[in-house]
Amino acid sequence: MERSSQPAGAPFSAEGGGNWEFSSHLERKIPNGQRLLSPREWPAARAEIWHFTPGVQAGVVHDSHEIAILLSGRTVVKRAGDGRRQEGLARVGSAWICPAGTFESHVEATGESAEWLFLFLPPELIGQSVLAEHGIDPEKVRLAYAGGNVDPILVQIGACFRQLLAREEQPTDRLFVDGLRTALAAHLIGNYSVDQWRPLSRSPVLDMRRLGNVLEYIEDHLSDALTLAELAGVACLSPFHFARSFRMVMGVTPHRFVIERRVEVAKQKLALGYDTLFEIALDNGFGSQANFTRVFRKITGFTPGEFRAAHKVRSVSAAAAQVLQRGQQAL
Repeated sequence: MERSSQPAGAPFSAEGGGNWEFSSHLERKIPNGQRLLSPREWPAARAEIWHFTPGVQAGVVHDSHEIAILLSGRTVVKRAGDGRRQEGLARVGSAWICPAGTFESHVEATGESAEWLFLFLPPELIGQSVLAEHGIDPEKVRLAYAGGNVDPILVQIGACFRQLLAREEQPTDRLFVDGLRTALAAHLIGNYSVDQWRPLSRSPVLDMRRLGNVLEYIEDHLSDALTLAELAGVACLSPFHFARSFRMVMGVTPHRFVIERRVEVAKQKLALGYDTLFEIALDNGFGSQANFTRVFRKITGFTPGEFRAAHKVRSVSAAAAQVLQRGQQAL
């Protein structure tokens, strides 16, 4: 059932040291996106970080292998490549792989805004003689159109590339990237080739429809004393199976997710500055101002008062900068 596109030629050779010219297609693919930091390109790899809001992305033909790793946010991804469709919840650490030569006709993201790391590798992942030396048949080095896995090794490799993007270039970067690229290519061949990667044989017990109902219920009842049994009832599951399935899908327990959502909403209200701390505590299900302060500081490292004061300073600074800019334009 699973198949993959044939590699589209091999202009880059790990042995010859040539350069593969990447054509960055993300500007076309993600019309509702914004590139964060400056992209970085080496002879055999390219890395970019993007933030984009939910929406439908444009179809493109991939001239290189694309590995997308979710850095922040949660979103449901629906995509189609070479006639095959995939759907799944992307959470931090999820990886989505599109082989070189694949026509990806449809990519749609729904849910939260998200930040992604994109890595690009040439169609020929590793030189032919290197494969032969390790007893690997080049004909079997075809990557699958894979997606949705939380892969700790890809996350670690991606973190290294992310650090390279965030700092100044150094003379040793190319040597470091050569090692990262080799490790990444070996991991992809060993785990995401057509005959190695397998999609989940069945959907999680907590499917997308039930999960959506639970998340919507949480948003509508953040001020209430939500219980595990109550949320499990919305999902039509036992508390035990719901808690286990929720953590498997979302990466956190239901209790932790509710607390994080309450803190996020509280942040927004603190930034606006209209409500008192006592009102925010009661309106967001914290029960008391003391409990609100304790939980907020545990999650963010700041008390609600400190967070509000810091945000107020930034807001005043931003407003002053805008006034100054308008004054300069008037001159």
